[in-house]
Amino acid sequence: MWNWDIVWEVMPDILQGLVVTLEAVAGGMSLALVLGLLWAVLRRTRIEFVSWPTWAFVEFIRSTPLLVQLFFVYYVMTDVVGRSLSPLLTGILVLGVHYSCYTAEVYRAGLDVVAKGQWNAAKALNLNAYQTYRYVILPQAIPPILPNLGNYLIAMLKEAPLLSVITVMEVLRQAQVFGNAHYRYLEPLTIVGVLFILLSLLAGLSVEWLRKRTAAMTS
Repeated sequence: MWNWDIVWEVMPDILQGLVVTLEAVAGGMSLALVLGLLWAVLRRTRIEFVSWPTWAFVEFIRSTPLLVQLFFVYYVMTDVVGRSLSPLLTGILVLGVHYSCYTAEVYRAGLDVVAKGQWNAAKALNLNAYQTYRYVILPQAIPPILPNLGNYLIAMLKEAPLLSVITVMEVLRQAQVFGNAHYRYLEPLTIVGVLFILLSLLAGLSVEWLRKRTAAMTS
């Protein structure tokens, strides 16, 4: 039977875990956006010993499960490097690198859409690579792909509970710990499910608003 006393008792732990989850997603997505753009630019370079290793790295990360990457970095890399990162920092790093390889493809699609004449015009103006991307290409390439980048934010939010396997005290982990201690799983796990539904709906509405906004800007 549902017990509201359990709900009020578990809520502080759930909210604390929710903060950690949002920190992980915010940090991971920020890293994914920056690295994804870097991978996309490096893959477009004509220097083969730069573009090919970047392509291989992106495809390798995309072809291996996030869960395996979490275990490898947290447990194996610690033995190799001899120095361990905190669980949360490890989670942010792995989420960021993993999703950067997906956002890289989104960036690449946006860059490919920019007309070749824009690249030629930047070259004619004697702009260097940084100036070309910063002032000519990215302002045209980014707006149309913002909704797709937002979709990966939703996907990252849904996969954030995987961080519990490396002992990150995110929202699901807090619910599990409370359930193990009190032998009550109905209330904490239900609350976690409802929170993720609400967060996913909020993120989805934000992405839809962003899609309409960018469509109006580019029309």
